[in-house]
Amino acid sequence: MIQPVFLWTDILVFILVAVVVAFGFYARRKEHLRAPWREVVRSRMAVASLVVLSVYTVTGLLDSVHFRQALEMQEGQRDLQYSGEVTSLLDLLLGPMRSQEEKTYSAPFATRLFTKETVIGPDGEKIRTWPRLKFGGAHLTDPATEKWPDIRKRVAQAVGEALVIMLAVGWLLAFLLARKWRKPVLSVMHSMLTGTTDVPWRTALVSLSVFVLVITLIANLSGVYHLLGTDKVGQDVLYQTIKSIRTGLVIGTLTTLIMLPFAVMLGMLAGYFRGWVDDVIQYLYTTLNSIPGVLLIAAAVLMMQVYVANHPEMFETMAERADMRLLFLCLILGITSWTGLCRLLRGETLKLRELDYVQAADAFGVSKFSILMRHLLPNLMHLVLIAVVIDFSGLVLAEAVLSYVGVGVDPTTMSWGNMINRARLEMAREPVVWWSLLAAFTFMFTLVLAANLFSDAVRDAFDPRLRTR
Repeated sequence: MIQPVFLWTDILVFILVAVVVAFGFYARRKEHLRAPWREVVRSRMAVASLVVLSVYTVTGLLDSVHFRQALEMQEGQRDLQYSGEVTSLLDLLLGPMRSQEEKTYSAPFATRLFTKETVIGPDGEKIRTWPRLKFGGAHLTDPATEKWPDIRKRVAQAVGEALVIMLAVGWLLAFLLARKWRKPVLSVMHSMLTGTTDVPWRTALVSLSVFVLVITLIANLSGVYHLLGTDKVGQDVLYQTIKSIRTGLVIGTLTTLIMLPFAVMLGMLAGYFRGWVDDVIQYLYTTLNSIPGVLLIAAAVLMMQVYVANHPEMFETMAERADMRLLFLCLILGITSWTGLCRLLRGETLKLRELDYVQAADAFGVSKFSILMRHLLPNLMHLVLIAVVIDFSGLVLAEAVLSYVGVGVDPTTMSWGNMINRARLEMAREPVVWWSLLAAFTFMFTLVLAANLFSDAVRDAFDPRLRTR
């Protein structure tokens, strides 16, 4: 038995997914919307980046389905009780990594602790040595001779499983394309492998195969080894890094959605109407820019902390309290980050409003709202899209900075920022504990790089001037 838990960020994330899916069905019937996206998916770099973003998104969605598991009924108990710990579907998939905690630090693929401890030897004497891990390599009798052959065996098995999965995915894709194009399956597979199709399916399959291989490696190795080591309290670093994906996606997407309406509408209104409307909007974002952003965010987050501490009855679990702080952080980041895009759209609107087609529409008596929505907004969308993805990347990185100064997400929330904040102390140790910082940096870098590369392709496809050229 389980009890579903609906966090505010979960609800907003799935609403966003529903809106994106609805827009996809709507765009399929509009050629002027389909044409730019066709150009996007013809780019090898865009397709590879899209695969990366899709894997991150699926991981975040699995971690956004939360529930509480029922506790075992005790003798004489009538009412069913549920655990105070909120888990997700991703937690179930990462079961061994989540539950296998060591005493303290251990290096990647290690079978012993990272630091020496005093233990009682077989002869009863106290000796200084590296104790065996409770879970990492526990199935090995002699780790010194058995560890690497065991790892090679499991890696070979993971490679074989990944190969079988990708052959099945490739054949299924070829079968579906063959039905659509009405060609033989073998002919379609040959076109895919040689890269002669309009959509670079070969690039997509190669990119997907990398992630499939990573997943099979995790599935075969994570149950018996800590692939990226453990942290100070013995928790698996790979588990923390994967769980941090949702936090990064939530901050990047929800903050952008909060910021967009302010930036787009105020920017267009200021540039099109000018006069006192422009003066008021300029005064608004100039005043907001004059306030140090970090101080404003810190003040808002501290106010939220005081409110949560004074009203504990509103939050049944620690996860709900941490989620409220995450949502409030997205809100305050959105309110403080719309000014740059607003200024950019104001300047572009000032230029567009003087063009002949806008002047002609105004002369024929077209309403101001129609001019803004039908003539100005479509020609600003390439700027909006590129700014959205760049801001997404910046917000993912900003979370790390805010967590470093103590005003980011809740300390109980797994995020790359919290991992980097803890790693700054670990880097001063001797010997250095480097794997937490490397894991957080690698996952964050991959997401930000894929988002930036995808944004370049989207900008080129949606910019009317580049399409005309």
